Amino acid sequence: MLNHQDALIYTMVLAAAADRDMTDPEVSTIGEIVGHLPIFAEFERGRLPQLASACVDLLQQEDGLDVALKQIREALPSKLRETAYALACDVVAADVKASQEELRLLEMIRHRLEVDRLTAAAIERGARARYSRG
Repeated sequence: MLNHQDALIYTMVLAAAADRDMTDPEVSTIGEIVGHLPIFAEFERGRLPQLASACVDLLQQEDGLDVALKQIREALPSKLRETAYALACDVVAADVKASQEELRLLEMIRHRLEVDRLTAAAIERGARARYSRG
């Protein structure tokens, strides 16, 4: 069973792996987020590669995405669901251009975590603004 920090990391890994290509900017963004956000203050950073690998392994199983989304939802208190969506958006935005697969995954995360449309739009706009390159 995942704890809330693990669930947030799984969410970011899902976003990075959505198009089957975890790019250097996406991996770097995950590391930066884990390194500086207060929610990860007590997180043992050495666990990050192990968690990412476990998530990728799960995704390769039949119905792995559904299982991962269910585990994430169960591990996150409602107050952290918007945070999870925001972190997924940041990872997707790290590559500047979102693929159709990434956009579809964000939609699935939004629905599964019950993030309303208006809130999701604001989170997405914030991610675009933070990762804009001019």
